[in-house]
Amino acid sequence: MTGRIVALDVGDKRIGIALSDPTRTIASPLETYTRVGYGPDAKYIAALCARYETAEVLLGLPLNMDGSAGAQAEKTRAFGNILSEAGLKVLYSDERLTTVTAQRALIEGNMRREERKLHVDKVAAAVILEQWLRKQSEKE
Repeated sequence: MTGRIVALDVGDKRIGIALSDPTRTIASPLETYTRVGYGPDAKYIAALCARYETAEVLLGLPLNMDGSAGAQAEKTRAFGNILSEAGLKVLYSDERLTTVTAQRALIEGNMRREERKLHVDKVAAAVILEQWLRKQSEKE
């Protein structure tokens, strides 16, 4: 598979956004979007996908530590359904501990707490995308 893919770390207030390169080798944090509502959020993501010439969106699925889906996972799936209705191909990937991994990376980079809050969501999205890209390359 080739072509860019957009990855989302969907939260109640913000969506972290990451983007792959066209060869799906590198995942890069892109931005943090402040949520407005399902409809406007989906329009924003669809426009972002159009800008980067992709129709594929990877959503981090926040499963419980035992692997079960809780309320937040259902909210993520509901948003994924809206993105799918907007014509995007929606994929899901387990996102357990990705925010912890993102926080650690930012701390190791000596980023101050106030700055980490601004970047953690998009870095978490990049972690989700990196893990997914690695799994896809192992399948080939």
